[in-house]
Amino acid sequence: MTDKSSGNASGAWSGRFSEPVSDLVKRYTASVFFDCRMAAQDIRGSLAHARMLARQGIIGNQDLSDIERGMAQILGEIERGEFTWTLDGEDVHMNIEQRLTALIGDAGKRLHTGRSRNDQVATDIRLWLRDTIDSILALIGDFQTNLLNLAEEHAATPLPGHTHLQIAQPVTFGHHLMAYSEMLRRDAERFADVRRRVNRLPLGSAALAGTTYPIDREFVARELGFDEVCENSLDAVSDRDFAIEFCAAVAVAMMHLSRLSEELILWMSPRFGFIDLADRFTTGSSIMPQKKNPDVPELVRGKTGRVNGHLIALLTLMKGQPLAYNKDNQEDKEPIFDAADTMIDTLRIYADMITGIKVKAHNMREALKLGFATATDLADYLVKKGLPFRDAHEAVALAVRAAETKGCDLPQMSLDALRACMAHVPGAAEKLADDIFGVLTVEGSLAARNHIGGTAPEQVRAAIARARARLAK
Repeated sequence: MTDKSSGNASGAWSGRFSEPVSDLVKRYTASVFFDCRMAAQDIRGSLAHARMLARQGIIGNQDLSDIERGMAQILGEIERGEFTWTLDGEDVHMNIEQRLTALIGDAGKRLHTGRSRNDQVATDIRLWLRDTIDSILALIGDFQTNLLNLAEEHAATPLPGHTHLQIAQPVTFGHHLMAYSEMLRRDAERFADVRRRVNRLPLGSAALAGTTYPIDREFVARELGFDEVCENSLDAVSDRDFAIEFCAAVAVAMMHLSRLSEELILWMSPRFGFIDLADRFTTGSSIMPQKKNPDVPELVRGKTGRVNGHLIALLTLMKGQPLAYNKDNQEDKEPIFDAADTMIDTLRIYADMITGIKVKAHNMREALKLGFATATDLADYLVKKGLPFRDAHEAVALAVRAAETKGCDLPQMSLDALRACMAHVPGAAEKLADDIFGVLTVEGSLAARNHIGGTAPEQVRAAIARARARLAK
């Protein structure tokens, strides 16, 4: 798609050349077999352009009527799978324009007045991306809703929280899931922000300098639902920032889903045994009959690298281009399309998969006995009794070492044993009393973190309620 003025039916620009393009070059330069997915947006943009031309007196009302009739027929043919896409047509725009001209004659040739394929394709991509972002935002909402349902069910289910993949402190499974809800919330904000910059109209910029016809770009913007027009014709036809931003938003969202995938894979492993995935999201082994493999999360993890590659491809595509439009930009569509398809498919699958997670709460609780998960609670207890934090940290470290030697957890040690191992830290042993054992329970640890953002079950439920309220807006 380049700045080619209208010509005869064999090509948009063939009158300038003394020999036809070779078949190899046709195949190499054609984009029709991937950009045809923008056909509905191309027709929508063309109809708005035609109405503006008629409103401005640039074409006649009969021409407009013929164009509208012809486009309605073409859209029907495309939707029914009856439209014939040709390599000679080169791209979605010329295939539709040539079919329109075949249907309605000269009125079809007048449609391209006052525009170029440069501003036409920029408009089509923006329309397509706007529609796609709206779909993605709806799917994020569906996924969040199902995630919130699972989080609410397990708002009080204890789970080992990890740092460095080592058991750190107790959290609830619901609280852990709500971390991903926050990630999805930011993802939705990013896509909405990208949409605002996508929703600017380049049409009317023509090839690069604008047009001599008395067009009304604001009218076209209103017709197509754009918030504003692009204010510089050179930038309007050559800008692909919005496409890069879209791929960046997809890459970040897929990174979040890849992190969740990694945890699902770990949790499903017998070494953790925290969850099981529904059979419809897993596969078996061709040789090992006992296997149940988490293929979907693994593929999400793998496809994240693919999306990252699309982002890098677009950045590299644009980095060396002088103003204005260059043929390089034809290479923007396949990365965008594939990134969008990957995002949409992943969100659909995960929204369903999250409903089929079986939580093994007993195994989660048992795992909390392995890593002295309430050690920090013991240190906090001593600090609240007046011991400086660094001294409390040292005293508890000695207690952990003693418990490790005995092969037990801190709550299993007697009060005297705890005091004895802290004896080397001045003031520590005397501050211990029988109430320490309530502090060292998992439930006591969870309940103690009762503030916004904390893992106390009532705070988790409050966070879920806030998230539901945001989704309802």
